[in-house]
Amino acid sequence: MQKKIRTLLVDDEPLALRGLQIRLKEFEDVEIIGTCSNGREAIKKIRAERPALVFLDIQMPGFDGFAVIKALAKEEIPLIVFATAFDQYAIKAFESHAQDYLLKPIDTDRLHETMNRVREAIKERITVEQNAKLIELIRSMDNPPTLELSEIINTQELVNENNYETHLNIKDRGQITRVDITTIEWIDAAGDYMCLHADGKTHILRETMKNMEKRLDPEIFQRVHRSTIININKVKELQPTTGGKYQITLESGADLQVSRNYRDVLGRFL
Repeated sequence: MQKKIRTLLVDDEPLALRGLQIRLKEFEDVEIIGTCSNGREAIKKIRAERPALVFLDIQMPGFDGFAVIKALAKEEIPLIVFATAFDQYAIKAFESHAQDYLLKPIDTDRLHETMNRVREAIKERITVEQNAKLIELIRSMDNPPTLELSEIINTQELVNENNYETHLNIKDRGQITRVDITTIEWIDAAGDYMCLHADGKTHILRETMKNMEKRLDPEIFQRVHRSTIININKVKELQPTTGGKYQITLESGADLQVSRNYRDVLGRFL
Protein backbone atom coordinates (compact mmCIF):
# COMPACT_ATOMS: atom_id res chain seq x y z
CA MET A 1 0.00 0.00 0.00
CA GLN A 2 1.35 3.39 -0.99
CA LYS A 3 2.24 5.56 1.97
CA LYS A 4 0.30 8.80 2.08
CA ILE A 5 1.97 12.20 2.24
CA ARG A 6 0.21 13.90 5.16
CA THR A 7 -0.34 17.43 3.93
CA LEU A 8 -1.46 20.68 5.55
CA LEU A 9 -2.75 23.67 3.54
CA VAL A 10 -2.31 27.21 4.87
CA ASP A 11 -3.85 30.26 3.17
CA ASP A 12 -5.97 33.17 4.37
CA GLU A 13 -8.04 33.08 1.15
CA PRO A 14 -10.85 30.45 1.30
CA LEU A 15 -11.05 30.21 -2.49
CA ALA A 16 -7.30 29.57 -2.74
CA LEU A 17 -7.57 26.81 -0.13
CA ARG A 18 -10.48 25.20 -1.93
CA GLY A 19 -8.75 25.43 -5.29
CA LEU A 20 -5.59 23.77 -3.96
CA GLN A 21 -7.64 21.02 -2.30
CA ILE A 22 -9.29 20.23 -5.62
CA ARG A 23 -5.98 20.21 -7.53
CA LEU A 24 -4.35 17.91 -5.00
CA LYS A 25 -7.12 15.32 -5.26
CA GLU A 26 -5.53 13.98 -8.44
CA PHE A 27 -2.46 12.91 -6.44
CA GLU A 28 -3.33 9.56 -4.88
CA ASP A 29 -0.42 9.71 -2.45
CA VAL A 30 -1.51 13.05 -0.94
CA GLU A 31 -3.65 13.03 2.22
CA ILE A 32 -4.88 16.48 3.26
CA ILE A 33 -5.05 16.41 7.04
CA GLY A 34 -6.36 19.93 7.47
CA THR A 35 -6.37 23.58 6.47
CA CYS A 36 -5.43 26.78 8.28
CA SER A 37 -6.37 30.38 7.54
CA ASN A 38 -3.53 32.14 9.38
CA GLY A 39 0.04 31.68 10.57
CA ARG A 40 -0.65 31.22 14.28
CA GLU A 41 -3.17 28.49 13.57
CA ALA A 42 -0.64 26.86 11.21
CA ILE A 43 2.07 26.75 13.88
CA LYS A 44 -0.28 25.00 16.34
CA LYS A 45 -1.46 22.56 13.68
CA ILE A 46 2.06 21.70 12.54
CA ARG A 47 3.17 21.03 16.10
CA ALA A 48 0.12 18.92 16.86
CA GLU A 49 -0.27 16.96 13.62
CA ARG A 50 3.35 16.71 12.37
CA PRO A 51 2.50 16.81 8.66
CA ALA A 52 5.09 15.69 6.14
CA LEU A 53 4.26 18.53 3.75
CA VAL A 54 2.86 22.05 4.13
CA PHE A 55 1.63 24.32 1.35
CA LEU A 56 2.17 27.70 2.96
CA ASP A 57 0.92 31.07 1.73
CA ILE A 58 3.49 33.83 2.22
CA GLN A 59 1.28 36.90 2.55
CA MET A 60 -1.13 36.52 5.47
CA PRO A 61 -2.21 39.05 8.10
CA GLY A 62 -0.32 38.84 11.37
CA PHE A 63 2.02 35.86 11.08
CA ASP A 64 3.02 35.52 7.43
CA GLY A 65 4.60 32.40 5.92
CA PHE A 66 8.15 33.42 6.80
CA ALA A 67 7.13 34.11 10.41
CA VAL A 68 5.75 30.57 10.62
CA ILE A 69 9.13 29.16 9.58
CA LYS A 70 10.95 31.35 12.11
CA ALA A 71 8.63 30.19 14.90
CA LEU A 72 9.44 26.56 14.07
CA ALA A 73 13.16 27.12 13.49
CA LYS A 74 14.29 25.04 16.48
CA GLU A 75 11.90 22.17 15.73
CA GLU A 76 11.61 19.51 13.06
CA ILE A 77 10.12 21.44 10.15
CA PRO A 78 8.05 19.59 7.52
CA LEU A 79 8.69 20.04 3.83
CA ILE A 80 7.49 23.51 2.89
CA VAL A 81 6.08 24.65 -0.45
CA PHE A 82 5.49 28.39 -0.47
CA ALA A 83 2.64 29.84 -2.52
CA THR A 84 2.05 33.49 -3.34
CA ALA A 85 0.79 35.82 -6.01
CA PHE A 86 3.96 37.91 -5.83
CA ASP A 87 7.04 36.43 -7.47
CA GLN A 88 9.44 38.88 -5.80
CA TYR A 89 9.25 36.61 -2.77
CA ALA A 90 10.83 33.69 -4.65
CA ILE A 91 14.43 34.31 -3.58
CA LYS A 92 13.50 34.89 0.03
CA ALA A 93 11.37 31.75 -0.05
CA PHE A 94 14.29 29.56 -1.08
CA GLU A 95 16.55 31.27 1.45
CA SER A 96 14.04 30.00 4.02
CA HIS A 97 14.78 26.45 2.81
CA ALA A 98 11.45 25.89 1.12
CA GLN A 99 11.15 22.66 -0.83
CA ASP A 100 9.63 24.62 -3.71
CA TYR A 101 7.82 27.80 -4.65
CA LEU A 102 4.50 28.13 -6.48
CA LEU A 103 3.21 31.30 -8.07
CA LYS A 104 -0.53 31.90 -7.97
CA PRO A 105 -2.59 31.04 -9.94
CA ILE A 106 -0.93 27.64 -9.68
CA ASP A 107 -0.08 25.98 -12.98
CA THR A 108 -1.00 22.28 -13.21
CA ASP A 109 2.31 21.20 -14.76
CA ARG A 110 4.20 23.22 -12.17
CA LEU A 111 2.29 21.50 -9.36
CA HIS A 112 3.20 18.09 -10.77
CA GLU A 113 6.85 19.15 -10.85
CA THR A 114 6.61 20.27 -7.24
CA MET A 115 5.09 16.97 -6.11
CA ASN A 116 7.89 15.04 -7.84
CA ARG A 117 10.41 17.09 -5.87
CA VAL A 118 8.47 16.46 -2.67
CA ARG A 119 8.45 12.69 -3.23
CA GLU A 120 12.19 12.68 -3.87
CA ALA A 121 12.85 14.71 -0.73
CA ILE A 122 10.68 12.37 1.35
CA LYS A 123 12.62 9.35 0.10
CA GLU A 124 15.87 11.05 1.09
CA ARG A 125 14.51 11.85 4.53
CA ILE A 126 13.32 8.28 5.00
CA THR A 127 16.86 7.02 4.37
CA VAL A 128 18.25 9.28 7.09
CA GLU A 129 15.45 8.35 9.50
CA GLN A 130 16.01 4.63 8.92
CA ASN A 131 19.69 5.02 9.70
CA ALA A 132 18.84 6.92 12.86
CA LYS A 133 16.44 4.14 13.93
CA LEU A 134 19.16 1.57 13.30
CA ILE A 135 21.47 3.46 15.62
CA GLU A 136 18.82 3.69 18.34
CA LEU A 137 18.24 -0.06 18.02
CA ILE A 138 21.93 -0.80 18.48
CA ARG A 139 22.12 1.58 21.43
CA SER A 140 19.19 -0.18 23.09
CA MET A 141 21.11 -3.48 22.94
CA ASP A 142 23.45 -2.22 25.64
CA ASN A 143 21.76 -2.96 28.95
CA PRO A 144 22.59 -0.74 30.64
CA PRO A 145 24.19 1.42 27.90
CA THR A 146 27.40 2.08 29.79
CA LEU A 147 29.63 2.30 26.72
CA GLU A 148 29.60 4.89 24.00
CA LEU A 149 28.08 3.60 20.82
CA SER A 150 31.22 4.39 18.85
CA GLU A 151 34.31 6.46 19.24
CA ILE A 152 37.01 7.40 16.77
CA ILE A 153 40.49 7.22 18.26
CA ASN A 154 42.82 9.66 16.59
CA THR A 155 46.44 8.57 16.39
CA GLN A 156 49.25 9.84 14.21
CA GLU A 157 49.63 6.49 12.45
CA LEU A 158 46.12 6.81 11.05
CA VAL A 159 46.95 9.97 9.10
CA ASN A 160 48.71 10.05 5.73
CA GLU A 161 51.19 12.62 4.48
CA ASN A 162 48.35 14.91 3.35
CA ASN A 163 46.77 14.79 6.81
CA TYR A 164 43.93 12.60 5.56
CA GLU A 165 43.21 9.47 7.56
CA THR A 166 44.04 6.08 6.09
CA HIS A 167 42.20 4.08 8.77
CA LEU A 168 39.46 4.67 11.31
CA ASN A 169 39.53 2.89 14.64
CA ILE A 170 35.96 2.49 15.85
CA LYS A 171 35.29 1.51 19.44
CA ASP A 172 31.99 -0.22 20.23
CA ARG A 173 31.23 -2.07 23.48
CA GLY A 174 34.88 -2.22 24.36
CA GLN A 175 35.93 -3.73 21.03
CA ILE A 176 37.97 -1.75 18.51
CA THR A 177 37.42 -2.31 14.79
CA ARG A 178 40.12 -0.95 12.48
CA VAL A 179 38.52 0.10 9.18
CA ASP A 180 40.71 0.68 6.15
CA ILE A 181 39.51 3.86 4.44
CA THR A 182 39.84 2.27 1.00
CA THR A 183 37.23 -0.38 1.89
CA ILE A 184 34.53 2.19 2.60
CA GLU A 185 31.94 2.39 -0.20
CA TRP A 186 29.74 5.15 1.13
CA ILE A 187 28.86 7.03 4.29
CA ASP A 188 25.37 8.10 5.43
CA ALA A 189 24.52 10.77 7.96
CA ALA A 190 22.05 9.68 10.64
CA GLY A 191 21.38 12.37 13.20
CA ASP A 192 24.55 12.90 15.24
CA TYR A 193 26.09 9.71 13.87
CA MET A 194 27.62 8.44 10.64
CA CYS A 195 27.04 5.01 9.09
CA LEU A 196 30.15 3.70 7.30
CA HIS A 197 29.43 0.95 4.78
CA ALA A 198 32.51 -1.17 4.12
CA ASP A 199 33.05 -4.81 3.08
CA GLY A 200 29.35 -5.58 3.46
CA LYS A 201 29.23 -4.28 7.04
CA THR A 202 27.91 -1.06 8.59
CA HIS A 203 30.04 0.67 11.22
CA ILE A 204 28.57 3.46 13.31
CA LEU A 205 30.42 6.39 14.82
CA ARG A 206 29.64 9.77 16.27
CA GLU A 207 30.73 12.46 13.84
CA THR A 208 29.34 15.31 11.76
CA MET A 209 29.25 15.31 7.98
CA LYS A 210 31.35 18.48 7.89
CA ASN A 211 34.13 17.03 10.03
CA MET A 212 34.06 13.73 8.16
CA GLU A 213 34.67 15.56 4.88
CA LYS A 214 37.74 17.23 6.39
CA ARG A 215 39.18 13.88 7.49
CA LEU A 216 38.82 12.10 4.15
CA ASP A 217 40.88 12.58 1.01
CA PRO A 218 38.70 14.50 -1.50
CA GLU A 219 40.50 12.68 -4.34
CA ILE A 220 38.76 9.53 -3.13
CA PHE A 221 35.67 10.65 -1.24
CA GLN A 222 33.10 13.05 -2.62
CA ARG A 223 29.80 14.29 -1.24
CA VAL A 224 26.87 13.61 -3.59
CA HIS A 225 24.08 14.60 -1.22
CA ARG A 226 23.74 16.57 1.99
CA SER A 227 23.70 13.25 3.89
CA THR A 228 25.88 11.03 1.67
CA ILE A 229 29.59 10.71 0.85
CA ILE A 230 30.79 8.12 -1.68
CA ASN A 231 34.12 6.49 -2.49
CA ILE A 232 34.46 7.37 -6.18
CA ASN A 233 36.71 4.34 -6.70
CA LYS A 234 33.74 2.12 -5.81
CA VAL A 235 31.41 3.54 -8.47
CA LYS A 236 30.30 0.89 -10.96
CA GLU A 237 27.65 2.67 -13.02
CA LEU A 238 26.21 6.12 -13.52
CA GLN A 239 22.71 6.43 -14.96
CA PRO A 240 20.72 9.58 -15.81
CA THR A 241 17.24 9.80 -14.28
CA THR A 242 14.41 12.28 -14.64
CA GLY A 243 14.94 15.99 -14.23
CA GLY A 244 18.60 15.90 -15.25
CA LYS A 245 19.57 13.94 -12.13
CA TYR A 246 21.73 10.83 -11.87
CA GLN A 247 21.79 7.55 -9.98
CA ILE A 248 25.09 6.01 -8.93
CA THR A 249 25.44 2.25 -8.56
CA LEU A 250 28.32 1.07 -6.39
CA GLU A 251 30.26 -2.20 -6.65
CA SER A 252 28.12 -3.71 -3.88
CA GLY A 253 24.97 -3.00 -5.90
CA ALA A 254 23.86 -0.12 -3.69
CA ASP A 255 22.03 2.64 -5.59
CA LEU A 256 22.51 6.25 -4.47
CA GLN A 257 21.02 9.45 -5.80
CA VAL A 258 23.12 12.46 -6.78
CA SER A 259 21.45 15.62 -5.49
CA ARG A 260 21.14 18.58 -7.84
CA ASN A 261 23.40 20.61 -5.54
CA TYR A 262 26.26 18.15 -6.04
CA ARG A 263 26.06 17.48 -9.77
CA ASP A 264 29.55 18.94 -10.27
CA VAL A 265 30.88 15.66 -8.81
CA LEU A 266 29.71 13.92 -11.98
CA GLY A 267 32.64 15.48 -13.82
CA ARG A 268 34.76 12.75 -12.22
CA PHE A 269 32.93 10.13 -14.27
CA LEU A 270 31.73 11.86 -17.45
